[in-house]
Amino acid sequence: MRVQISPVTLRVAKAFISRHHRHNKPPVGHKFSIGLRNDAGELIGVATAGRPVARHLDDGLTLEVNRTCTTGERNANSALYGAVWRAAKAMGYQRCITYTRADESGASLRATGFVRVKELPPRKSWAESSVALRSKRDPVGNGGVPRVLWEIRRMSTTGIRIKGE
Repeated sequence: MRVQISPVTLRVAKAFISRHHRHNKPPVGHKFSIGLRNDAGELIGVATAGRPVARHLDDGLTLEVNRTCTTGERNANSALYGAVWRAAKAMGYQRCITYTRADESGASLRATGFVRVKELPPRKSWAESSVALRSKRDPVGNGGVPRVLWEIRRMSTTGIRIKGE
């Protein structure tokens, strides 16, 4: 089966994520979203990308893949991560990050050049937070689940990472 990358609106991406994502609800916003369609033109995957959620990583040159979601087709996630990174580079981003749950393999990330940066311990869930707007938080979320931070960066022509490039 051939797949084709296509632009999708945030509304379309959010609806797809609501129907198909295993453990997260759709992101609130994005910089852009990308769709993946099969031969019949049916949407079989989406990726949303935006500013890093972690403020200390929001340097203006780093993009975060906030969600990827597919209907399970082989290599669909890799195609989405690759498309996001190509678009990010074309827009001038120097780095792209994303997170996985620690129990996920990261195979689709490694296949597109992402490298594991660090493991993050479980954090309290939003339900345990003292924040007043608990009802607006993700009821599923990733609270209490160890995560892994992944990144991909622009490389020099020799393939060696250069600080600032």
